[in-house]
Amino acid sequence: MWLADQWNEYEVIDTSDGEKLERWGNYILVRPDPQVIWKTPKNLPQWKSPNAHYHRSKKGGGEWEFFQLPEQWDIHYKELTFHLKPFSFKHTGLFPEQAANWEWFGNLIRKANRPIKVLNLFAYTGGATLAAAKSGAAVTHVDASKGMVTWARENATASGLKDAPIRWIVDDCQKFVEREIRRGNYYDGIIMDPPSYGRGPKGEIWKIEDAIHPLVQLCSQLLSKNPLFFLINSYTTGFAPSVLSYLLGTEVVSRFGGQVEADEIGLPVSSNGLVLPCGSSGRWQSEK
Repeated sequence: MWLADQWNEYEVIDTSDGEKLERWGNYILVRPDPQVIWKTPKNLPQWKSPNAHYHRSKKGGGEWEFFQLPEQWDIHYKELTFHLKPFSFKHTGLFPEQAANWEWFGNLIRKANRPIKVLNLFAYTGGATLAAAKSGAAVTHVDASKGMVTWARENATASGLKDAPIRWIVDDCQKFVEREIRRGNYYDGIIMDPPSYGRGPKGEIWKIEDAIHPLVQLCSQLLSKNPLFFLINSYTTGFAPSVLSYLLGTEVVSRFGGQVEADEIGLPVSSNGLVLPCGSSGRWQSEK
């Protein structure tokens, strides 16, 4: 498992009975997590006095219960700054486990010793975009949500990356990729974090089981003659790491060689030393 274990301002303190107890900077949150199927005693005092608690509904969805939590606050990862706020379906605007992937491709970018162009699809609030840009890459950030792209730009400004070479694109990811192929644009690195289900800006329906393979096929056509990496991340239940490995092996290794690794990503739990699994990633990189 690949661990995001270099955080100072975030931690999973404890887990039990479908929930995780987290520290986000100066604030304690309790949020649901479907991986937490065990029921251990909630003895830590933070369980009883969080700043906010997201309660799942048996009918689906849920709602926040707030105690003492600002509308927005910041968290830092090394030199990056992220604005956080509680919003729809338990989220805060950041997935801390992705730092494991930021470290991986960031090291590749820094060691490349050449200009690197990166395409980040389904780019959300820009964690991977900022990590790639901070490592020296020129990044194209694509997300169908105008609000998410605006949030990502604010994170970039807060991280001292306002003038970094980042293109901010509000668009359906697949349609953007198709246009980039026609335009003859190429990238040295591709990052994608597709949702299980979603809609584009014009109502386009995305179902990962139907759309992921065709999209990887298209993206392989955008790789430069000397590509550096290709990262696929998935939170979809039932998508084993080996599925991502197979996709990359079929569409990328067959054309460019290189090597593929796939595994779970996770966060250490500080109360007991265990690890909370947080999805799967497939990583392709060129031959070392």
